[in-house]
Amino acid sequence: MNSVGLSTILLLIVSNMFMTFAWYGHLKMENYSWFKSLPLFGVILFSWAIAFFEYCFQVPANRIGFQGNGGPFSLMQLKIIQEVITLTIFVLFSTLAFKNETLKWNHLIAFLFLIGAVYFAFKK
Repeated sequence: MNSVGLSTILLLIVSNMFMTFAWYGHLKMENYSWFKSLPLFGVILFSWAIAFFEYCFQVPANRIGFQGNGGPFSLMQLKIIQEVITLTIFVLFSTLAFKNETLKWNHLIAFLFLIGAVYFAFKK
């Protein structure tokens, strides 16, 4: 893999860290009294502000990684990579931040299917 491909993947990882926190972090933030007192609209604005940073990494990742812009990945490959990264980060986040969430056998099977999706997306 070349440096553009690696840069794309690293940007997607950072992007998905922000997005996972924007989508699910507010559920953990309920433990803080200042956050718990926010109305739903305030929680939405909080998450939206975090999601802004997700776009600051996602858009450049897709632009530099896309074959149409000289990158190494097709549009389908970019999406498959992004989904695998999203689910990997989500599993890490949910098991570390939410102690009652556990990784089960059926989740592992689902990941095996995702690995299969990556294989077939990159097959010539």
